Amino acid sequence: MPRKTMLPPDADELKLVRLDGLAVRRRRHDNGWSARQLVQAIEEASFNASGLRRTLTPNQIQAVEEREERIAYGELLLLADGLGCDPSDLIAEGEMSSKRPRAGLH
Repeated sequence: MPRKTMLPPDADELKLVRLDGLAVRRRRHDNGWSARQLVQAIEEASFNASGLRRTLTPNQIQAVEEREERIAYGELLLLADGLGCDPSDLIAEGEMSSKRPRAGLH
């Protein structure tokens, strides 16, 4: 049986993004899931899409929901697949803005 080789993640997948913790928690609760059940849903979605069993930990999910901790963009994609939503629905407002911050006037 041929071995699956894992490709190194591209640079975009490693970029950190801040999520809207309440949006993540709301979607998890809408499904009636505990954090551990969400972990299982993420793993199942990943396996169905790629044949690989990738997921997040309950601690990562808690950190996102409670402290809006940044996670890698690739992990955001996993989380969105597990929740069955578009990744942009989970990103904190202004996080992916293409606008440069205005310079302050002195």
